[in-house]
Amino acid sequence: MVLTEIWTSLIMWFFYALIPCLLTGGVAILPAPQNLSVRSTNMKHLLMWSPVIMPGETVYYSVEYQGEYESLYTSHIWIPSSWCSLTEGPECDVTDDITATVPYSLRVRATLGSQSSAWSTLTHPFNRNSTILTPPGMEVTKDGFHLVIELEDLGPQFEFRVAYWRREPGAKEHVKTVSSGGIPLYLVTMEPGAAYCVKAQTFVKAIGRRSAFSQAECVEVQGEVLPLALALFAFVGFMLIFVAVPLSVWKMGQLLRYSCCPVVVIPDTLKVTNSPQKLISCRKEEVDACAMTAVLSEELFRTWT
Repeated sequence: MVLTEIWTSLIMWFFYALIPCLLTGGVAILPAPQNLSVRSTNMKHLLMWSPVIMPGETVYYSVEYQGEYESLYTSHIWIPSSWCSLTEGPECDVTDDITATVPYSLRVRATLGSQSSAWSTLTHPFNRNSTILTPPGMEVTKDGFHLVIELEDLGPQFEFRVAYWRREPGAKEHVKTVSSGGIPLYLVTMEPGAAYCVKAQTFVKAIGRRSAFSQAECVEVQGEVLPLALALFAFVGFMLIFVAVPLSVWKMGQLLRYSCCPVVVIPDTLKVTNSPQKLISCRKEEVDACAMTAVLSEELFRTWT
């Protein structure tokens, strides 16, 4: 009987000792978030966890991080995340917090009203050099005979290696480094009737890694001899104009000259000869008149010719 009372007392003591751990102000202690993980793609780092479910309540979360410097030189201080102080969703973008290629510890806790859960810490520290790099999105087009590519803009940390070649057996592959995306880039002048292919990969100097190459995309210049024909036609037209315009001007000048200043043919009766018989048949007055007529006729002839 005494032993039974002792066991009952111990059980009651254990129960009452456990109540403060389970209740805070009459409400069960908030559980900590579980299953922490980091999903990182193309230098975008997202901390994720399983949500804490409290029926009818909105649970908020806070995230903190600790880099190598804080761990070694500042007594293991934890720094609140830039974007995740009392956030509702079960994830946090910690890209702006991960600024060096060193291990980072991450932790999260839940908050409901005045209650806060214990901190849950990521099992293994995260290093951004483990991010998954994917080939960039790209658009390959042609501008006349120019091969043009526009790459996806992934941010200032990214560079790109672009390889392009003419699609034919034994073609040489050319490689060009592009410092940023989002801007159309002219690669090469294509030959009519030929096809050209392009592929690209990302490169991040901060972590010294590069992605695989994208699938090749090809464009073909076919049936585009029309611009060349137009250029040839324009050249021939220019040469015709170059020759025809001066010729037309000269011809018009000739027409205007003969229209405004025609050549006058003097009748034979106005022509004066040196025949003595005609001079003898004239009187003195007539001789003077004939001489004057001869002078005027010569001046008139010179004027019209």
